[in-house]
Formats: sequence, structure tokens, C-alpha cells
Amino acid sequence: MLRTLAIRDFVIVDAIELEFSNGFTVFTGETGAGKSILIDALALALGGRGDASMVREGAAKADICAAFSINQQSAQWLEENDFSDPEHELLLRRVIDNAGRSKAYINGSSATASQLRELGDMLVDIHGQHAHQSLLKAYAQRDLLDMQGGLQNQVIAISTLFKQWRNVSKQREQFESNAKNILLEKERLEWQVSELEKLQVKPGEWESISHEHSRLAHAASLLEGAQEAADLISESEHPMLSQLTSLHQKLSKLQSYDAALTPVIEALDSARINLQESAYALNDYLGRVELDPARLREVDARVEVLHATARRFHLAPELLHQELATLSTQLHQLSGISDIAALKAQEQEAQQSYLAQAKKLSQARAKVAQDLAKAVSSAMQDLSMAGGSFDIALNPCEATSTGVEQIEFMVAGHAGVQARPLAKVASGGELARISLAISVITSCATATPTLIFDEVDSGIGGGVAEVVGRLLKRLGQDRQVLCVTHLPQVASQANHHFEVSKGNDAGRTVSRIDNLDNKQRVEEIARMLGGIEITATTRKHARELLAS
Repeated sequence: MLRTLAIRDFVIVDAIELEFSNGFTVFTGETGAGKSILIDALALALGGRGDASMVREGAAKADICAAFSINQQSAQWLEENDFSDPEHELLLRRVIDNAGRSKAYINGSSATASQLRELGDMLVDIHGQHAHQSLLKAYAQRDLLDMQGGLQNQVIAISTLFKQWRNVSKQREQFESNAKNILLEKERLEWQVSELEKLQVKPGEWESISHEHSRLAHAASLLEGAQEAADLISESEHPMLSQLTSLHQKLSKLQSYDAALTPVIEALDSARINLQESAYALNDYLGRVELDPARLREVDARVEVLHATARRFHLAPELLHQELATLSTQLHQLSGISDIAALKAQEQEAQQSYLAQAKKLSQARAKVAQDLAKAVSSAMQDLSMAGGSFDIALNPCEATSTGVEQIEFMVAGHAGVQARPLAKVASGGELARISLAISVITSCATATPTLIFDEVDSGIGGGVAEVVGRLLKRLGQDRQVLCVTHLPQVASQANHHFEVSKGNDAGRTVSRIDNLDNKQRVEEIARMLGGIEITATTRKHARELLAS
């Protein structure tokens, strides 16, 4: 529920802060006083489009802040999007500067306009003063029917299946028109994959075989160097190991005369041990390394093959295994779309999946259409359209992303009159009444806690206006209803009444809003009934309306 709305420097509003309650609330006032501006300001806080023209002349920025009670759906959204407030409040704020730049906030944290809109859809449902005009459009009628029946998820599923079907169809069409090019590309990939598969390249093979090739190619030098090192350490006429051992023994005998030699003796002992270990390792190495011309020729041939193949494919030898995987994937994908029979089978399967889901959606729409038509027809009887009827036609059409039927609202204004499309209803008054009936009925089916009707009662009057007022009041028993109206019959039914007026402040036109008490309501209803000159008779009539 909307609790407060604070507006600063918005169009002709200087600074206003309003508190709202449950039930049915109306806004009245002279034309041009700024009643619909309040709705526009709230729509902006809910993520609506804004520009620099909304900033009051001479001001730096417009600032709108709306506070709401949190319901279960909005609480879950806030938690999922990291906007939760420890005080369990919900505060939406929108700021637009005089250059047209916009900032949005949710509970004090920066947000995007799309996030405001997503959250706003859970909080407020606005029926604009031109709602009846949008109902003349086929897509609006379809969307309203789907929303009334809660069929949005089925529509999304239908759209997904339709796209899948169309994608396969396009692949099939492309194949049929470019079959030669596809087959040539497939042949090229098959040859490349075959060449690489013959090599049987293993991951890391190039690094391994390069190392082995280097070792085999330099085996003689390795043996000669290792043998020379081994001889110098332990096998020559004056081996290093013997000299180091002798030196260690001589210094050890002198250690008793001077302990300062101890670190030197320990270092020599460590060096002797390391030198001995080196001798063992060299002898082991010499036992394992041998000249193997046959293996060298084998490895040399393998290196040459890998090099030659890598040159043909214009890549480094170590990337051959990765290239095989890439080309194999491309060939697999191309094979999947180059089989016309398989493509047609996929297309048929996708079509059948779509049609099966579309059939379920059609059946669900037919049930919702029947119930909605019955409810609107009943409401029409109370709106001076006795004998009139409302129907919803589901006209078969070619498959689309929204189903296999076109939704068309049909209306018969009186008994014995043939139903015609809503778009062809001659009377603007009839259209306004039907639109209002649809708005009220469909609003009952939604969980949105706050409903706003912005002059949706235009084009009606008299007894019908009184019925409309009662409808809105009845709707306000279950949720918060805000309504901008020019009709005293509607305003008199409200639980709360705000008057919007326009005045002059230091040469500036400003809008102000007053929460009316019972006495003030009588005066405002009387003004709506009688115009500028208010008489005792109009005041009496106003009191009667308020008492009814």
C-alpha cells in the first residue's frame, strides 16, 4: 500500500507531502490544477520515463519519493536483489535534474529505472485516462486476457518454442539455398580432421618428443661430458674426491690446536659428501644413457611430420591436438545441419512441440475469455447498458510467438444488437463504461495492493457515474484505490478526499493539495455540481450525495 508521497519541484508542484490510507481516495479540482500531475509523479517514482520538462521552471531538479508498505512479493524481490531494509520499509525515489539526467534509488541504494519498474509492477497498477483507447489495440486485448488468467508463463513458453521452431526452419531454408557451399565446407573439414586423426597427436606430445629428440641428438656429447666429469671426481690420476678427503683429514688433525677450524672442516665434509653423491649420480646416468641411432631416426621422423603438418595448418606444433578438437566440433555441428532429412525431422518435432503448447494456451484462454465476458456483461447492466453483452472472440490465425489465435473484444451495446468489435463501437460513452468495467473486474484478479484510476470515468455521468463510484468504493474494501475524477457522484463515494488547486506564489504558478474534512467536502462536491456559483440547493444536493 502507498503510505506517503513527497514531491518537490515537479512541473507546477513546489513542495507537497501526502499521507494515504486504506480504502477509496479521490482527487478533485479544477481542470489544469495538477491532479494528473500527482499520478505522473508517482509513475516516475515507479520507473516511468522522465525528462527535463518535468522539472519546475527555475529549479535545479525534481525529486519524488514514495513510501510503501511491504507485501510478501515485494519483500522477496527486495531480498533477491539486495535492497532489503532492516526497518522493513520500502522507499522508492527518483531524481531528475534540469539537464534530463535521472537517478533512481530503492531504500537509499542506487537502482536502475528498470528495477523501479519491475518492483513498481508489484506495488501499483495505474489505469490511465486513455486506458479505453489502448483497449482498442489487439495486443492490449490479448495481454489483458492473459494477465486476467495468469497465463503469462504459458505465453513465455509459447514464445520460446516458436523461436526454436523458426530457428530450425531457417537452418533448413539456408541449407536448401546454400547446400553446395555447406557440402564444400563439410568436405574441407572432413579432410582436415582426417589428416589430424592420422597423426594421433596426444596432449603434451610435442613437448615430450622435443625433449627426447634433443637428448638423443646430443647423446654422444652427453656421454662424453658425463664421463669426463666422473673421471675428474673419482677416476683420474689425482681425483677431486681423494684430494678433498686428504685435505679434510689434515685439517681434522689440526682441529685440536685451534677450534676456529671447525666450520672449515664441517664445510669440507659437506662438500666431500656432495661430491661423492655427484659421482654416484654420474655413474648411474652413464649406465642409462646410450647411443640409439634407430630411436633417433624414429623420433626425428615424428618431429618432421608434426612440423610439416603444423605448417600446413598455419599453427604451432603444440596446438595440433587442440586444433583437432576444434575442427571436430565444427564438423559435428555442420553435419547436424547438413543432413536435410534430419533438419526436416527437427523442424517437424519443434513444430509439434509448439502446437501442443499452443493448444493448451488456447484452451486456457477460452476458459478465461468465457468467465471475463460473463463478468463484464453483468457489469454493463449496471452501467446503463441494459441488455448489452460483452464477448471475447478467439479468431484462429497463423502461428505466432503469442499463439495461434487473435483476441478480439466484441460488444453489443443493447439487446438485439449484433456484437461488433470494440474498436468499432460508435459511442465514446459506451467505450468508456466498458473500459471501466473491464478495469475494475481485471483489477480484482490481481494481487497488486494499490490501484490508481486517472480520469477513467470520463465520458459518463448521471446515474452511471454513481454506479461507477460504488464500484470503485467496493473495490476499495479489498485494496487501496486512488482515483482522479471530475464527477461528484464518484467523489462522494470516497473514504478520503483530496482537493487539488492552483495558485500564484511570488509570480509563480504552483499546485497545492488539501485533505478535506466533511464540511470542506460538501463545498467541493457542491462546486463540482454547480460550478462557480454555489447555492444552498447545490450544497443540499452535495450533502445528499455524501450521505447516500
